[in-house]
Amino acid sequence: MPAQKRKSDAEEASSSKKSRTSHSSAKALIKTILAHPDTYPIPDDDEDIRQSLVELAQYAKELEQNLQQREAGSTPKAMSADQLAAAVEKIRKAANSGIKKQMTWKPSCKAGTAKWSYDGVCADPVVFGTMLGLGGPPTWKMHKMPIDDFETRIGHLDASARYSHLYLKGPHVNIRWSDSGEFKFSGTYGA
Repeated sequence: MPAQKRKSDAEEASSSKKSRTSHSSAKALIKTILAHPDTYPIPDDDEDIRQSLVELAQYAKELEQNLQQREAGSTPKAMSADQLAAAVEKIRKAANSGIKKQMTWKPSCKAGTAKWSYDGVCADPVVFGTMLGLGGPPTWKMHKMPIDDFETRIGHLDASARYSHLYLKGPHVNIRWSDSGEFKFSGTYGA
């Protein structure tokens, strides 16, 4: 017995077919007009002219809808103060925990040159900027933040290993930010 389509599947299939219309005649018309704007032959028949204008209008409308869908999907929704604080706290805790887990004993800890690196994703640049106290989204791709400022924002970072106490070393923490929402914190630690 063949599988029957559910009503919602049939509706989705028909709507996706609409969006796949190629508008090849409208594209060809645009190409021809733009190639020869002064000498493009205008049809004598009113029906041909009307058909060409309808095709161009449908194509323009579809392009407009596609643009609106992309813009709607790319702009993050505004958050309330509580939502923003919760999102900041979630990323801050994850980063703090991830960095501490990497702080294990290595011979380079004696010199304070053991390296750590934390990669994360934050879809909303406002959340990332708020977490780091930037007063808005980051305007840079790479930034160096003093360790004291970084620990004020992320939380105190220390760990115990063997008979030593490990903590962040060096003058700063490197911060990388990508417009896609990916970020990376890196630095050194030691005893």
